[in-house]
Amino acid sequence: VQLQASGGGLVQPGGSLRLSCATSGFALDYYAIGWFRQAPGKEREFVAGITYRGAVTYYTDSVKGRFTISRDNAKNTVYLQMNSLKPEDTAVYYCAADPLVVTMRNSQNAVDYWGQGTQVTVSS
Repeated sequence: VQLQASGGGLVQPGGSLRLSCATSGFALDYYAIGWFRQAPGKEREFVAGITYRGAVTYYTDSVKGRFTISRDNAKNTVYLQMNSLKPEDTAVYYCAADPLVVTMRNSQNAVDYWGQGTQVTVSS
């Protein structure tokens, strides 16, 4: 099982990035996908989640209206479009897979699969 996050980088405040999470080794069609982030000295937090067919999405309040999660099951890939980035969005971003978004929101330790992170730095 692999989840490969990519697309991070350095961007100025107000800029945009699109993160990708390429998956393999499991049936993505049966899994919800979540994006998480961890800033230095802070706990890892849930950022966004999408149900297994993409019908429902969830966002933490601080990113609502700026971030959009989407998925292309045919390409085994999930995306996080991040617009209007702020310095407080700076963190390592991770993708994860679990049958239920509620697990990812409330019980991170129970999540089935985790990917490695990609660094996002928002700075002028």
